[in-house]
Amino acid sequence: MSYTVGTYLAERLAQIGLKHHFAVAGDYNLVLLDQLLTNKNCEQVYCCNELNCGFSAEGYARANGAAAAVVTFSVGAISALNGIGGAYAENLPVILISGAPNSNDHGSGHILHHTIGTPDYSYQLQIAEKLTCAAVSIISPDDAPEKIDRAIRTALREKKPAYIEIACNVSGMPCAAPGPISAVIDVPPSNHAALQAAIKAVSTFVEKHEKPIILVGSKVRAAGAEQAIVRLADALGCAVGTMAAAKSFFPEDHPSYVGTYWGSASTAHVNEIFNWADSTLALGCVFNDYSTEGWTAWPKGASVVNADKEVTKLDGQSFDSIHLRDLIDGVAEHFKGKPKKDATMVQFHRIATKQLDEAGSTSGTTKLARADIQKAVQGLVTPETTIFGETGDSWFNVLRLNLPRGARVEYEMQWGHIGWSVPSMFGYAVGTPERRHILMVGDGSFQLTAQEVAQMTRRKLPVIIFLINNAGYTIEVEIHDGPYNNIKNWNYAALIEAFNAEDGHGKGLRATTPDELSAAIKTALANHDGPTLIECVIPRDDCTGELISWGRHVAMANARPPAK
Repeated sequence: MSYTVGTYLAERLAQIGLKHHFAVAGDYNLVLLDQLLTNKNCEQVYCCNELNCGFSAEGYARANGAAAAVVTFSVGAISALNGIGGAYAENLPVILISGAPNSNDHGSGHILHHTIGTPDYSYQLQIAEKLTCAAVSIISPDDAPEKIDRAIRTALREKKPAYIEIACNVSGMPCAAPGPISAVIDVPPSNHAALQAAIKAVSTFVEKHEKPIILVGSKVRAAGAEQAIVRLADALGCAVGTMAAAKSFFPEDHPSYVGTYWGSASTAHVNEIFNWADSTLALGCVFNDYSTEGWTAWPKGASVVNADKEVTKLDGQSFDSIHLRDLIDGVAEHFKGKPKKDATMVQFHRIATKQLDEAGSTSGTTKLARADIQKAVQGLVTPETTIFGETGDSWFNVLRLNLPRGARVEYEMQWGHIGWSVPSMFGYAVGTPERRHILMVGDGSFQLTAQEVAQMTRRKLPVIIFLINNAGYTIEVEIHDGPYNNIKNWNYAALIEAFNAEDGHGKGLRATTPDELSAAIKTALANHDGPTLIECVIPRDDCTGELISWGRHVAMANARPPAK
């Protein structure tokens, strides 16, 4: 079989497990898109714009482990790079592929369209180098196989995005056939000596502390360590909490699970038990101003083990070139059959009291309230459900949900781009048609990326969207209010008819009372041929107490005066 640069790339995308790639057409990538279409094992999925394309691929990577987005030069790729920045921050291997100017124009002094008006076309590559783990430019078919493989290999190994730029006249040119895919996907093992030393150091650390606790962070997915942490929890018997961005990364029905640790925004009694513990195993954690509630809930110092994806630090020691999964399994094996280190779990049961969870209550009024929405969403959660929580109060509403084993939650807490959830949910749903998909998004966030609901309609994806219409950017209101947090109201439910046009089957509904919400959900569950958007109208100040507390601490961190 003969290959072109484009078909070589298509083959590699299929070989790493992609059944879809996302695309927006532009004249610099049209031949490349034709070449990619020849591979029937990787379907081309279209997006409304390049920003959404980047985020759709990001969502697909959450579901599938990797993804690809194909855009045109400059006007397309620079927009898509916003989503690629998010993929970098969230540790997701998304391959951004950009068509580029004709190879003969490089160095020619020509000024081309879709550029910034200079004859130097390297600026996009330079930008991409800052936002990816590998960035390559292909202007010769002879170099294409090696460069494509290097970019994809690096992305898969580092769990970060990569960038491939292909000159428009090179995409259809013949090139060498691909070699064994194992050269691209095989991951080097942990350094044996470093791994053994790290296992010994962490095990000794745990042995010398009476009240250890485990904190699960969002990087455990990228590290492939979720099941290893379950084995460690079984061996130690200590309490296990998750950071907010890692909700669902540890099973909530596990006997050691206590809830989410997030300072004053923690679930009931979790902040107290973390303060009571004498040591913390921080596994795959990201400590930033948001996740530490304005630096007020930041485990650090000699009583903390920081075990990242490939580097572990504790007590003045550092071990690298080791996989987090291997370290955790080694420590679990060390403690297997030994007396449990369960003091934090015993103490948690002592201080925990039975409380009526707000998710189980109703507002008690005829007007719709936030608590009604949360109760309704809780009733929809099954082991096959994935819930996307948009940046804002949706974080805290989703955080309060009780998840059966198998249910998943997706946040974007490091990048924090409002509007991320709509296209990301689209990409995720494309990759997991067997699951139930629920999206909670605020009105302000929705206005940034609403177009991708049209693509849900196009592909008949039965996503259930709870759109919270409370007249503005609520998360910004709680951090720092002003007239800039007010938005132009839309008739959100009516948008779906515009997206449906002549062939769509999406549903747009509006709920202002609990009864209307209940009826809307019944309609959503019966609609298998497209998305259902339920516009939930609630008062502007009806938000979680956690958002108010968290917003106050973040505002204080933002307002710190310059250091003298």
